[in-house]
Amino acid sequence: MVAPVNVPLLTFESTLLSTDQYQKLLSQIARNIRRTLDLDTIWQQTVKGLGEGLNVSRCMICNYESCSPKVQVVAEYCQESVRSLLGQYLPLAEDPYLKQGLEAKGEPVVVEQAGGNSFGYQSLLVVSTSYQNQPNGLLSIQQCDRTRRWSEAEVELVRELADQVGTAIAHAKLYKELEQASEQAEEASRLKSEFLANTSHELRTPLNGMIGSLKLILDGTVDEPEEQLEFIQDAYRSALHLLNLINDILDVAKIEAGKMELELGQVKLEELFGDVEEFTRNQAQMKNLSLCIQMPPTHDEVILYGNYQRLLQVMLNLIGNAIKFTHEGGVTVSAEVSKKKIKFAGQEFPGLVKVQVADTGIGVSLDKQDKLFQSFSQVDGSRTRQYGGTGLGLAISQRLVEAMGGVVNFYSMGEGLGSTVTFTVPLYQEPVMISTPQTGSLDLLM
Repeated sequence: MVAPVNVPLLTFESTLLSTDQYQKLLSQIARNIRRTLDLDTIWQQTVKGLGEGLNVSRCMICNYESCSPKVQVVAEYCQESVRSLLGQYLPLAEDPYLKQGLEAKGEPVVVEQAGGNSFGYQSLLVVSTSYQNQPNGLLSIQQCDRTRRWSEAEVELVRELADQVGTAIAHAKLYKELEQASEQAEEASRLKSEFLANTSHELRTPLNGMIGSLKLILDGTVDEPEEQLEFIQDAYRSALHLLNLINDILDVAKIEAGKMELELGQVKLEELFGDVEEFTRNQAQMKNLSLCIQMPPTHDEVILYGNYQRLLQVMLNLIGNAIKFTHEGGVTVSAEVSKKKIKFAGQEFPGLVKVQVADTGIGVSLDKQDKLFQSFSQVDGSRTRQYGGTGLGLAISQRLVEAMGGVVNFYSMGEGLGSTVTFTVPLYQEPVMISTPQTGSLDLLM
């Protein structure tokens, strides 16, 4: 225990209680906090019981997180004449007594005559609450209207109570964490069940298409060569669609298991954009949409650092989504070179390239955009059923881009206002930029 400041006190003594009364007060407060696992109730019962029992000006509890430079006042008892500090953050560096309370490891810091301070107290008792020798809070008891000599019984009461409060706080926090973990597990289970229900429907659709087309041919129902070829092509398209669905599911399984390994190297942006245009042109044409692919204005090649197949997969996911959810207008794909140096995988790169996919489609409401990148979570289950797919495209794309040292962002002003998705990739070498406002672009207007 820190010894009281040994100076003459021009004050009257606090109303002393008997030892039995102090024990009764301790038992009453301890009983109240043991009856609950609600953290707010524990904090409030402690400050109310101590504040009223010791007749002090202010009694407060501050929550303390390990190594934090501040504590927050989470519960407070104070008389009407005293300014409330509830909810405020108190820097430890600015109040030496709070800092001493943490360092004293459960021993009360006793101050019978404090100097001028911004909190207005003249006498003070501070003690840390802790669990398994780790502080988790600070209990501060203050007398503001006069100086006060704290009795040994009062100091002992505060010490014993702080020990019990520290344990109660730890148990309440653990219970809250378990409760949150349980809720998250239930939500994850619900999302996976919904995902499996939607995915099983998606898998059955191309399977039924394949089986139906092939059965008609095998049964001899279709005998014209041209008609047979048409049904075979339908079966082939269904098989490709099924393969894409299975690949998405396998990718998510690898990501969830932490087994997604990528071999990174040089990727030419022009080749990547060329393949993207080749694979997506027909999709846009079938919906009568414009597709504009723009290269950044450079004199030489733009070379990225990444995995070619995975970058192609990401772009096909993003452009496929843009086309799927756009009914009129079109999709614009562009790239922008940023020469700010970055570090990734122990290497330094001269900059990054930001690829942007913008559409004039159905958009996403602001309150639903946080679900877009969650695995097994869909913004709208009915929308997934209407447009098809597993709803995993953005989640997979985000994980792949992050594995290549980039970030993915989604922007939409709301439903019916289109969407823009951007992702970044490290730049392998710095290109020579064209200073005039020219653009090397592949513009495809369907």
